[in-house]
Amino acid sequence: MLHKNCLKTPLMVQTSDHGDIFSRHSVWVNGPVIVGAGPSGLAVAAGLKKQGVPFIILERANCIASLWQNRTYDRLKLHLPKQFCQLPNFPFPEDFPEYPTKYQFISYLESYAENFGINPQFNETVQSAKYDETFGLWRIKTIRTSSSISPSEIEYICRWLVVATGENAEKVLPEFEGLEEFGGHIMHACDYKSGEAYQGKRVLVVGCGNSGMEVSLDLCNYKASPSMVVRSSVHVLPREVFGKSTFELAVSLMKWMPLWVVDKILVILARLILGNVEKHGLKRPSTGPLELKNTEGKTPVLDMGALRKIRSGKINVVPGIKRFSQGRVELVNGKVLEVDSVILATGYCSNVPSWLKENEFFSEDGISRNPFPNGWKGKDGLYAVGFTRRGLSGASLDAISVSHDIAKSWKEETKQKKKTVAARHRRCISHF
Repeated sequence: MLHKNCLKTPLMVQTSDHGDIFSRHSVWVNGPVIVGAGPSGLAVAAGLKKQGVPFIILERANCIASLWQNRTYDRLKLHLPKQFCQLPNFPFPEDFPEYPTKYQFISYLESYAENFGINPQFNETVQSAKYDETFGLWRIKTIRTSSSISPSEIEYICRWLVVATGENAEKVLPEFEGLEEFGGHIMHACDYKSGEAYQGKRVLVVGCGNSGMEVSLDLCNYKASPSMVVRSSVHVLPREVFGKSTFELAVSLMKWMPLWVVDKILVILARLILGNVEKHGLKRPSTGPLELKNTEGKTPVLDMGALRKIRSGKINVVPGIKRFSQGRVELVNGKVLEVDSVILATGYCSNVPSWLKENEFFSEDGISRNPFPNGWKGKDGLYAVGFTRRGLSGASLDAISVSHDIAKSWKEETKQKKKTVAARHRRCISHF
């Protein structure tokens, strides 16, 4: 094991492999290790770059922002105006629309990485990360894969660990009775791109969040026949109110009013603009949309046009699922639907508990236990970005706090190391 004061620059140390299939080596990182090269990880890296702090950023995929690049549907746009989605110190191009497409957002992130000289180490999956109390260091074990060489196992040793893998690292696949008997095509929404292949098909969309609504709308636009499963209550809000973003309006109101009052205003405006959605099978929760987001992480649906299709009957809203059978699904109300395909818009979850060996900072669900705005810093040099259920704007605020805090500690430790080296140098000279 290397002590944190032994080395001042990154060093790779080769060790014996004992006949293992992996080549084993350790890497000392003179700065933090950032896990995840999505918007959160990039924002932290940019902040550290500006302050001259070295780092390594690890990404299991072969690109930055793999969620956006590989697991989103074609019609996706940012749900909030671009000013609420930009990362620190790098605004969106002026010619981008108010709600950029996913392709424009990916282009923005690639420009962000290039602008700050961020070069993640791709195809490197973290297997475990554990704090070594004896030496006061983090030990992060990874497996690096490449098409040209055999997989290699690496251990990174560092003072600071930044968890930036996000709340949406893994797809959620609920179990349904009889699903294996269904026989038709089944996929998670992360693999859905467009409704082009579903023309004339009867498609069951399981889930009524933003993804479920938009997938159902997209299927309609390609002349499919979607039925959308609504298992629980959901807040549906207009994307804009009188030409202004609903989110922007809520942020403005919260400067002057308590959250519960803003929630009541949003619900009233939604009723006035969208009408009574409950008669179409979309029951509103008793808890307000903002409070529900804060307490349970449930994001309100911003209507992009799906509600009009629901009113016209082109999107069929159905209750929960009882069981599947060959080409059919039985609902909890006893009704049976014949369907050709199933799309599971059942959301995502954090994967942090599967690799981070600590049980204080993160909950069993892989979310920061401390509420916003204090969910970014743990103990022993552990940090988190993008786990406070505040989307891109929350991740940006986390990233600013994390990069400043690490930079302060790094500079103090670097200064102390230089003093120690200078003192040793003076002692050496005095012996001659």
